[in-house]
Parts: sequence; structure tokens; C-alpha cells
Amino acid sequence: MPDPTTLFVILAVSAAAFLRGLAGFGFALAAVPILSLVLPPLQAVTLAILLQLPIGGLDLVQLHRKVHRPSLIRLTLGSVLGTPLGLWGLTALSPDAARVLIGALVLLGLGLMLRYKPAQPHPHGGLALAAGVASGAFSGLAAMPGPPAVAYYLGAGTTSAQTRASLLLFFFAASAMAVPGLWLAGAIDAAAVQLAVLTLGPMLLGTWAGGRAFARLEQAQYRKLALAIMALSAVLAGGRGIIAWI
Repeated sequence: MPDPTTLFVILAVSAAAFLRGLAGFGFALAAVPILSLVLPPLQAVTLAILLQLPIGGLDLVQLHRKVHRPSLIRLTLGSVLGTPLGLWGLTALSPDAARVLIGALVLLGLGLMLRYKPAQPHPHGGLALAAGVASGAFSGLAAMPGPPAVAYYLGAGTTSAQTRASLLLFFFAASAMAVPGLWLAGAIDAAAVQLAVLTLGPMLLGTWAGGRAFARLEQAQYRKLALAIMALSAVLAGGRGIIAWI
């Protein structure tokens, strides 16, 4: 029988994985704050990253035909360029100030997205690259690469299946890019790998259940769900920064 801390971690991973399977994003958003209640923050982030590597490999095999490949490539390249910008921004802003800034920007973007509903899909290569740079900057500033990528696909009007598949593979790439930094920081050790192996089963099961739920969603329902998760990310990020200031 797992000890209470391990059982809590398993339940948290399962719930966050369900969200990932349902929307194609949001795993780290949901998992890291909850895991940080019982694990050191760096260990929580490391676990979230490690879990997304093997399951991301499965996604690559299963979903590569469904993604919008040109935009995914540009998003990933842009993220590589943008991450150093975000890290540089941390020299001017504290992590909490960066979270407040990101929360405000996401809420502003949400306001625009609520007013704009594309009538037909029109992915734009230049915007994909810009969204990738913004995702990298958000990642460097506050470990939150998701909102610009999600906003790009919702604005591009791609189908929910294509959006979900593209986001899953984008976050797989983002997780892979984060591994060297975690390794150099000494966060990836035997204990971290052991915990990742222990929770991989719940991660797979939660993602599978979320994927089954996604299959029942209509395009409009998926859009509303994605916007709601983005709003949650803005509140969590901004709220955490504001609380630290109080």
C-alpha cells in the first residue's frame, strides 16, 4: 500500500492527465501546483516534465498524421528562440512579477479570443513562429509555454482534433527541451526517475480516459473548454504572483 504522500501524487497525476487527454494541454498547469503541496516545487516540475516524455513518444506515433505540421514546426522553432528571451527577462523581472504579467497578457488575449471566432481554418506561418517565440518567452519567464500556442490554434480555426494533436506534440517537444536544464540543475536523479516510473501508469490511464471524453466533444465545446483552461492558467499564474507580493 503506497504511503499517503505517494497516493496523493498518484491521484494528482491521474487528474491532471485526464485534463491533458481531454484538451491536449494543461497537464503541468494542473499537476505542478497540486504536487507542490507535498513535493518541493523543483521536484514537482521535474516529475511533470519526465512524465510527458514517454507519453509524448506514444503521441508522436499515434497522432503524427493528425497534426498541422507546418505550424507545429514553426511553433517549436519559435520556442527555441523565445526561451532565452524569457530567461533574459527574468533579469529585469522577478518570477512573481513575470507571473502577474503573463496572467494579464493571457486575460487580454482571452478577451480578444472571445470576440473573434474564425469562420474557416487559416493557419498563418508567420503567426505560428511568433506564437512559438511568445511560448518560449512565457516558458523562460514563468515555466508557462502553453497560452500563446493554445491561442494560436484557437485563432487559426483548426479542427479540435488537429488542435489537440498539435498541442500534445508541441508540449512533448517543450518537455524535451527542458530536460538538459533540469539535468544540469541536478533535478533528474534516481529518486525522480523512480517516482516517474511509479506514476507513469496513472498518467497513461488518465490520458486515455481524457481522450475518451474528448471524442464526445463538439468543436464549439472544445473551444469553450480550451478558453476556460486558459482563464484558469491566467488566474493561477497572476494570483500566485500577487499573493507573493502581499
